[in-house]
Amino acid sequence: MIRRTVLEWDTIRYGPGDDQIPADAADRIAAVAAASPLAGRGESGVLEHGRKALRARGVVGVVAAQGCALEILPKIDIPGKQGAQAVGSIRRRLVHMLAVALDLRIEAGQVTALDWQRETLLEILIRLFTTKLIDSIREGMPRRYLRHYDDLPVLRGRLDAKRQFTTLAANPALLACHYDALTVDIALNQIMKAAVLRLVRVARTTANQMRLRELSFAYADVSDVPLAALRWDAVVLDRTNSRWQELLNLARLLLGDRFQTTSGGGSDGFSLLFEMNVLFEEYVARMLKRGLAGSELRVVSQGGRLYCLQTEDQRGLFQTRPDILIKRGNEVVQVIDTKWKRIDTRVDDPKRGVSQGDVYQMMAYGELYHSPALTLLYPHHSGLKGDGGLLADHMVTGSTKRLRVATIDISKPSGISERLAAFIPWATQLEPMPSSTGGSQS
Repeated sequence: MIRRTVLEWDTIRYGPGDDQIPADAADRIAAVAAASPLAGRGESGVLEHGRKALRARGVVGVVAAQGCALEILPKIDIPGKQGAQAVGSIRRRLVHMLAVALDLRIEAGQVTALDWQRETLLEILIRLFTTKLIDSIREGMPRRYLRHYDDLPVLRGRLDAKRQFTTLAANPALLACHYDALTVDIALNQIMKAAVLRLVRVARTTANQMRLRELSFAYADVSDVPLAALRWDAVVLDRTNSRWQELLNLARLLLGDRFQTTSGGGSDGFSLLFEMNVLFEEYVARMLKRGLAGSELRVVSQGGRLYCLQTEDQRGLFQTRPDILIKRGNEVVQVIDTKWKRIDTRVDDPKRGVSQGDVYQMMAYGELYHSPALTLLYPHHSGLKGDGGLLADHMVTGSTKRLRVATIDISKPSGISERLAAFIPWATQLEPMPSSTGGSQS
C-alpha cells in the first residue's frame, strides 16, 4: 500500500522515492479526486494533475485509490517540530478543529503520539469512530417500538377491520393485525451500519479492520440502507440515548456533510475531503461562542442574509451572508469574515496581501448591518511576528467605522477561545485591539 502525505498548495513529484509518488498511483488518485464534487468544473479543485507532479489545493483530507492513498493536510506551522513530529501535530490540530465543529469529545489517551505520526487522518477518524461505537454498543444498542402491519394466523395486537373485511375477506385463515414491536432496525442503527460498511472497504490498519468486522457482526440484524436513502430526519435522540449524539456527528463526518464531501464505494476509490475555508469559519465561530459565554454578546454564524439591492416591487437581490456576526441584543456590533489563506509577511505593504474584493465585501457588510467594527481574520503563520493578533487597524473613509486585519494562531489550541474573545471587547468599543505582531494603526 503506497501512502503519501502532502500539505495544501504543495506539490509531490512523480517517482519511486519516499517523498515522491509513482506516476501510475498518481493517475489513480487524481481520477478519484476529479470525481469529487469539490473538484469543480475544471476538475482541479482538489488536485492539479500535472505532467511531473500532483499539486494540492485548498482542500484537505484523504484520497484513496487501488493500492495507494494520498493524505492532504492543512498548512499549519508547528513551532519546534519537523518531519514526522510536525505532520503528527498537524493531524492532531485538524482533528481538534473537526471535533470543535462537530461537538465531539476526544480523550487524550485515545490516540498516542506515535499514532498521530504514523497513521493517516482517515485511519485516526476510523479509530475514534469504531472505539466509541463499540463502547456504546456494549452499553446497549438503541431500540424503539415500531408499528407493524402483518397478516397472521393468530391475532397479535389489534385487528385491522378494514383490511380484514376487504383484502382478506376471501381468506379467513389469516387475521389483519397491527401491533408495536421492539426492534433494533431503526434509522439511527441503519446510519451506524452504513458508516461501518463504508469504512470496512477503506480501512487499512489491522486494528481498525478487526474492530469493523466486530461491528459488522453486531449490526447483522439491521437493514442495509443505501446512503441516499438514509433517514437522518427520522433519528430520535432523547435522555435515554443522548450518548449517541457524538457518534451520529462522527457518522455524518464519515458519510459526508457540511464541511466535506465523501465519495467512492467500490474498489475504484474513496475520498474524505474538507474545505478548509468552511471548517476554519465554523471552528472560529464555535470557539468564539465558548469565549463569549456568559457575556451580553452572542455569536451568529452564517446569519444576517440582508440583500444589497431591492427591485421596484420590493424583491431583494444579491443576498449577503457574513461569516460571523457579533450581536448585542438586535444590534450588530462587529462583523468578522474568516479567510483561510496566508497573510502577506511584508510589513512595508500596508495592504498586507488583503484582496480588494474582500475589502469591498466588508464595506458592504458595514453599511448593511450598521456595524462599527469590521474584522478580517486569518490563520497566523511563522512568517509573521508574535503569536497572532492585530496586523492592521484602518479607519473607513468618511465614517467612524474601523476595519481591522488580524490573525489567530491555531497551532496552539490552548486558550484559543480567550484569544478570540479578546478581539471583541476592544473592537466593539472602537479602541485599538492588543497587538503582538507589530501591526500599526492608520
